[in-house]
Amino acid sequence: MAQSTHFDPEKINKHIVKWLFDYATNAKISGFVVGVSGGIDSALTSTLCAQTGLRTLCVEMPIHQAESHVSRANEHMEQLKKRFSNVSNERVDLTPVFETFKKQVLASENEHLYHLSLANTRARLRMSTLYYLAGIHVLLVAGTGNKVEDFGVGFYTKYGDGGVDLSPIADLLKSEVRLLAKHVGVPESILIAKPTDGLFGDERSDEDQLGASYDELEWAMAQVENGKSVEDFSDRKAEVIAIYKRLNLLNKHKIEPIPVCLKK
Repeated sequence: MAQSTHFDPEKINKHIVKWLFDYATNAKISGFVVGVSGGIDSALTSTLCAQTGLRTLCVEMPIHQAESHVSRANEHMEQLKKRFSNVSNERVDLTPVFETFKKQVLASENEHLYHLSLANTRARLRMSTLYYLAGIHVLLVAGTGNKVEDFGVGFYTKYGDGGVDLSPIADLLKSEVRLLAKHVGVPESILIAKPTDGLFGDERSDEDQLGASYDELEWAMAQVENGKSVEDFSDRKAEVIAIYKRLNLLNKHKIEPIPVCLKK
């Protein structure tokens, strides 16, 4: 399925870096803090922040994390520190915090909802950690979500990885993220890794959870924006449109602003 066309990585690179720099300096903030997972979105975001020349703190926050995720995150952070003198990193092991939390709450009889809620708890513990570090170092929390995740299917945790101060790559499609990540020098191990949120402590991919690849969802997003529906397609394309529309509807509470009851 078709990917993004007419995308100029150099132009977009300069635009985002200037946007980040201007936002931080106008807010009188010294830089950015980014949660680094070993995935392409966080690797790209942290690299763009580093390019501003402002302080960039990369934070690894393992919670029973797969070793492959940890090694990719470490490879990226070490590479970034060698390239940019304004980059530093910290490791905050949240596994003990997560295990303590589990002991304090009642387990649900619904096993699926129990594990899903715990997965979202991991993301929210990380958000709290990033804001603590942002607070003591006077930094902005930079979001790592892309356009398909944030505004297409809502594939993120509300008040978890969705809890940020600014979103530098949220207008980039996943295919554009890949192009820009390669342009800015993200390690090959990350560029070729299968996308995963790492919230379940196993190797399940984003595609396993969503039921479609990012290329497919990106295509579906464009079709729906152009007024197409399931009835306009057949076979796998119809299935992908249905998956996209179901997820988009299910996650409207994340994609749209918080509803406010207005007084009459």
